[in-house]
Amino acid sequence: MITTIFWVIQIISSLLLILLVMIHSPKGDGIAGIGGASQVFSSQKNAESGLNKLTMCVAIVFFVSTFIAGFNIFG
Repeated sequence: MITTIFWVIQIISSLLLILLVMIHSPKGDGIAGIGGASQVFSSQKNAESGLNKLTMCVAIVFFVSTFIAGFNIFG
């Protein structure tokens, strides 16, 4: 029963992780990075920072659930 819960958590977190990675914008600032024009949109950078933190949390949940389901600790 507990192993099934970790499998469900793993599937949900994997799909959410794929979605979050697809939402990320490209990291390159392009030619705007030369003159500092990339700093004009600072609110977008704050949103990207929050998205990075959320992606990291989901990735940690995915790896922990993979470890637990893979080694079958509770089974």
